[in-house]
Amino acid sequence: MLPTGAMYYDEEKYRQGAEKGTVNDRVRKICVVTGSRAEYGLLYPLLREIQADPDLELLLLVTGTHLSPEFGLTYREIERDGFTIADKVEMLLSADTPTAIAKSVGLATIGLAESYARLQPDIVVILGDRYEILAAAQAALFARIPLAHLHGGERTEGAMDEAIRHAVTKMAHLHFVAAEPYRRRVIQLGEDPARVFNVGAVGSDNIRRQRLRSRESLERELEFPLGKVNFLVTYHPVTLGRTDSASAMGELLAALDHFPEAQIIFTKPNSDTDGRVIGRMMESYAARQPERAKVFVSLGQVRYFSAVSQCAVVIGNSSSGLTEVPALGRPAVNLGERQKGRLRPASVIDCAEREEDIVRAITEALSPEFQARAREIAREGAQEVTRERVQEMTQGITGGATRDITQDSTRDIRREGEEGPVDPDVGPEKQRPVARRIKEILKEVNIEGLRMKSFFDLPAPKGKEGQKNV
Repeated sequence: MLPTGAMYYDEEKYRQGAEKGTVNDRVRKICVVTGSRAEYGLLYPLLREIQADPDLELLLLVTGTHLSPEFGLTYREIERDGFTIADKVEMLLSADTPTAIAKSVGLATIGLAESYARLQPDIVVILGDRYEILAAAQAALFARIPLAHLHGGERTEGAMDEAIRHAVTKMAHLHFVAAEPYRRRVIQLGEDPARVFNVGAVGSDNIRRQRLRSRESLERELEFPLGKVNFLVTYHPVTLGRTDSASAMGELLAALDHFPEAQIIFTKPNSDTDGRVIGRMMESYAARQPERAKVFVSLGQVRYFSAVSQCAVVIGNSSSGLTEVPALGRPAVNLGERQKGRLRPASVIDCAEREEDIVRAITEALSPEFQARAREIAREGAQEVTRERVQEMTQGITGGATRDITQDSTRDIRREGEEGPVDPDVGPEKQRPVARRIKEILKEVNIEGLRMKSFFDLPAPKGKEGQKNV
């Protein structure tokens, strides 16, 4: 008897495919859900890879702040990028209270369930840990659609995202993580090591592919003059913090007053609780000194990276300060506990959300020594997994396995570091973008095998990997 959800396939073909370990000979439908500008930017390279593959059909579902006038109607940016939106799922209410957000998750779950039923995807792909993603995951869970999750295993002890991320991990069938400690944590949560892939941060593809704006072009597009010293400020609500958002933002704005020579670019926060409070404080600050500060609802990918490249320091509590900003060779001042638990390079300065601490951290980041350190860290970069390594990983789940990869899945991983997997015998010319590696696994994985395997039938983690607290 077929499991629930098998009605998506011809029964006889379904059985044959499961027995032979083969995939369907039709085009595979890959459904990608995006709910915010930040996560869309990270997903962009993967969307391009799927879109360009003749054996895959991209079904792009757009929800969350993408559809909100208050947050810039960023679905238009997605369409300008050349993507066809398969469905738009309204979910946001005109408030950011805890009650409104909980109701929004319910609306998103209903809307996404209807979209899945109509589009009938073979697999759903989601990234991160926002509440829109929780809705996408649970709708896929009940529909018995295999789920691929990017950026699991991470920690953000100052945000509700921590609980959402780990909950989504338990609903997912495939896991694409950004670093070795994250891989071990996903396995510790009870996931099958053969389905956990340390591919690196998908956002790193964006840095490589972007052609950044020149200083003059950026000034024209932003309609804002840059100075000798420029700051980029991206600050979001801390949903589990000990300090309320208004007080924390007040400390940051007071600290910025200590640097009157700096031009300041603000990007508005997300739609979490108190996001509107922070946004209004940014707007009020910029209105008092329009010659040196300007607020943007959304910069978009290219302008955001271009702004980072023209700024002396990025200040706030966004995850981009721990990933993309260091890759661009710029220091980041990370405020408070929102990103507590995440890996970060030495070009990130952590500090408390107090005026004097923020001032000290910014001063250190502006020093010639620290600026040089940030540039050096960007030059060092991180080596990537090779195509051969990806093929080796996929063999264990496509039906053509030549060995059990659960036995040595860390064979070429730099255990003492946190950069991710490395193959020292293959030069950069043979390395593959992270998004392409993920796409290849999505393309080759035995979907029928994923569907027919119960969550509760997965093998228990072996050895210390499943026992060590990470």
